[in-house]
Amino acid sequence: MTTYKLLLEYDGTMYAGWQRQPDQPTIQAALEAALLQITRSSISTIAASRTDAGVHALGQVVGFQSERPLLPHEWTRALNGVLPKNISVRQTEVAAEDFHARYDAHSKTYEYRILNQPTRPALDRLRVWQIAKPLDVNLMRDASRHVLGQHDCTSFQGPAAGTKNPVCTIERIDCLHDGPLIRFTIQADRFLKQMVRALVGTLVEIGHGKRGPDALMTILEARDRRRRSHGAPSGALPSSRPLQNGRVVSRRSMPGRLRHPCKGSVIR
Repeated sequence: MTTYKLLLEYDGTMYAGWQRQPDQPTIQAALEAALLQITRSSISTIAASRTDAGVHALGQVVGFQSERPLLPHEWTRALNGVLPKNISVRQTEVAAEDFHARYDAHSKTYEYRILNQPTRPALDRLRVWQIAKPLDVNLMRDASRHVLGQHDCTSFQGPAAGTKNPVCTIERIDCLHDGPLIRFTIQADRFLKQMVRALVGTLVEIGHGKRGPDALMTILEARDRRRRSHGAPSGALPSSRPLQNGRVVSRRSMPGRLRHPCKGSVIR
């Protein structure tokens, strides 16, 4: 039995998230159906990050085991031949026998895009959150620094999350402002359900002057999800990346210190 690691890219618009659900289309179900078609046997997959409904991925790491004697490039070609067009395998590697996509990923990155202009987009309508009212980006940048570090993030988790451990370490939040496009890149050791959308939604309220610049810290300390924003829409959360330079991030490769909001570097 050989263990494999996939690097997956997908458009999550038509899916109810990563994790298999009854009577719902999911990325995991589509991938496992493709593996069944290739191998004629049921294969379970494990992802580094269980993305929510409507969330896309540029570098989702997925692990599985198979007795089928295919080379990595043959797995890539075979899977891309049967997967839906909105899911693509970018790379396949042979992994260590004890590789676990979720537990071996010690850092994950999400990017959220806002289009701050009065007219709605056509081409990017499923990739950005269009906001007509002008935002104070500098105020949002300054406010975001309050969530850097280790916090109980109960206030920013989604409903019925059922999280036993709500503590997350947010390692960096970068903000890139390029004309009407605003991109938030958030890196942490882990994320709670709908956490990124809740953070961005609250930052938007700060950018509109509806909340003060210290609001994020106040909400964190409350440990009450009723205190935060209802959350930003999922479609503008285009990338989940539980890896760095094409490999799962290990503790040895994590940055030695926390980064404050800066000029907007984005993981590529």
